[in-house]
Amino acid sequence: METAHPAPSPGVGPSPSREFRGQLADAVRFWESRRLIYNVILTATCLVWFVATWPHFRPALTLASFMPMLVLALLANVCYSAAYVVDIPMQRTSAGAASSRGRWVLWVVGTLFALLLANYWIADEIYPDFN
Repeated sequence: METAHPAPSPGVGPSPSREFRGQLADAVRFWESRRLIYNVILTATCLVWFVATWPHFRPALTLASFMPMLVLALLANVCYSAAYVVDIPMQRTSAGAASSRGRWVLWVVGTLFALLLANYWIADEIYPDFN
């Protein structure tokens, strides 16, 4: 007597939550390995401003100014995390899943935008406040 093998049900495959977890894990591997480079670039930008205009920024280096600087650094990292909002939906498209080129473009454009904001903030908001 032969037993019939049941036909696979039509939706067999990874569940949406498992697929999302896989995409999230892939995004974390990409973005978090580059966060340190992003932070080094922004820190170097700030250090160049301090060194290039040292006598001018000397009054800014106080214990009281440490907290606002820390908040700005945390905000820069929150903005970095916004890449996940673009990356996860991008992975869901057929073109995004096949290529990591879009991620690199997003990383470079985002880092350049962060540099622009940091330079603007220092030049326009912080620099004029200290004599």
